[in-house]
Amino acid sequence: MVAAVDAFLSHARHGRGLSEQTVRAYANDLEQLVAFAGERGVESVGDLGLELLRDWLWDADHRGLARSTIARRSSSVRAFTRWASESGVLAVDPGARLRAPKGASHLPRVVSADQVRTILDGLAGRAAADDPVALRDLAVIELLYAAAIRVSELVGIDVLDVDRGRLTVRVLGKGGRERVVPFGVPARDALEAWLDRGRPALLASAEPPEPRALFLGDRGARLGVRGAYRIVARVLQDLPGEGPSGPHTFRHTAATHLLDGGADLRAVQEMLGHASLGTTQIYTHVSSARLREVYRTAHPRA
Repeated sequence: MVAAVDAFLSHARHGRGLSEQTVRAYANDLEQLVAFAGERGVESVGDLGLELLRDWLWDADHRGLARSTIARRSSSVRAFTRWASESGVLAVDPGARLRAPKGASHLPRVVSADQVRTILDGLAGRAAADDPVALRDLAVIELLYAAAIRVSELVGIDVLDVDRGRLTVRVLGKGGRERVVPFGVPARDALEAWLDRGRPALLASAEPPEPRALFLGDRGARLGVRGAYRIVARVLQDLPGEGPSGPHTFRHTAATHLLDGGADLRAVQEMLGHASLGTTQIYTHVSSARLREVYRTAHPRA
C-alpha cells in the first residue's frame, strides 16, 4: 500500500500541480490510514474496503479528533481511492460512498481598519531605523493586507514577480493557477524600502544566497511559511480579540474590508483566486455579522 500512496502523492504534486501544503496533508492522513489498515491485517491497497475506511474515521472521532480533521481525512482518502480506481489499482472505488461530518463553520477572524493602521504604524516606526528585519516585517504585512494573498503565495514570490510601476504582483495559487494581484502605494513604498535597504543586508549573509526570492528569513534564505507565521503572530499577539493569529487573518481582513467598501463580489473572488464564488461568500457573512453587531449596539429598538 505504501507504494500506491507514494505514486498518488507524486501524481498530486506533479500531475495535478497541488501545493506542497496540500500534498503534505495528504501524506500525513494516508500515513495514518496505512498504519490503521496494517494493524488490521490489510497490507494491499486492493484490500481496502468501505467498512475499513468507515472504521478509520470512527476511530478518529472516538479519539476526540476535531470534526475539521475528520472531514479532511475523509477528503484525503476519497482523493486517494478515486485515483486508485481511475488508475486501475482498485476495481471499485470504496471511498465514493464514504461520508464524514462537515468541518465546523467558523467566521474568519477580521481585524478592524483602525487596528490595521495601528499595526502598520508601529511596524513603520521600527523600520525607520533601517533595520533589515523590521523593513522586511513591514513589507510582509503591507503586502499580505494590500494584496490579500495566501501565505504560500507570499513566500513563493520572486523579485521579478513584483511590478512596482504598475503596482501588481504575480503569484502562484492553488492548483498552480497564476494570477496578477494589485497592491497600493503604501505597500509599494514598504517593498521599495525593503528591496533597497533591507534585503541586500540579509542577502549578504545567506549561504547559499537566494538571488530570486523577494522575502528572506533572518539568515538570508528564502522566507518560509513558518517564518511568515511567526512574523504575523508577533504583530497580532497583543491585539484584542479571539481567533487565529496567522497570515490568513490579513487575507480575511482585506477581503472583508473590500466588501465593506463596496467592492463587487466577483472582483474579490478574482483577487483572492477562489475557484468558487461560494468560498468568497464567507466574507459577506462576516460583513453581515458586523452589521448585526452595530445594529444591536446602536439602534434604540434593537
